[in-house]
Amino acid sequence: MKVLTLNFLTCAVKACKSSSASFPLHPKDAELVSEDLPTNAKLLANLLPRLDWEALSTISAELGLPALPPTAPAPEDLATDEQLLKDLHVLLMETQISAGKLVCANCGHEYVVREGVANFLLPDHLV
Repeated sequence: MKVLTLNFLTCAVKACKSSSASFPLHPKDAELVSEDLPTNAKLLANLLPRLDWEALSTISAELGLPALPPTAPAPEDLATDEQLLKDLHVLLMETQISAGKLVCANCGHEYVVREGVANFLLPDHLV
């Protein structure tokens, strides 16, 4: 599961639907793998406006990855800042969670990640 995916996931527990604490899901005991991919500046520039920057910064810090700037860069800034472009590419496109858990800050439910796939099936009492 790419780190990028965490920016679009929220807790599936019914009681968490109305809580802002159910996003983002927090990685716990995460095993990271990296896949070397060519940098695509255009793709990253198109993704930036769709990302929740605060959630991405939180996830990056929790995974022990380099700190992100305090505010989201403008898409055109990527053309002039090679280091920022590379750092974002590594974080969003190359870094994957191969095993571990994703934890909801609202209810504490843990979604297990195995072989890069998170199990979002809930027990009956949480549906």
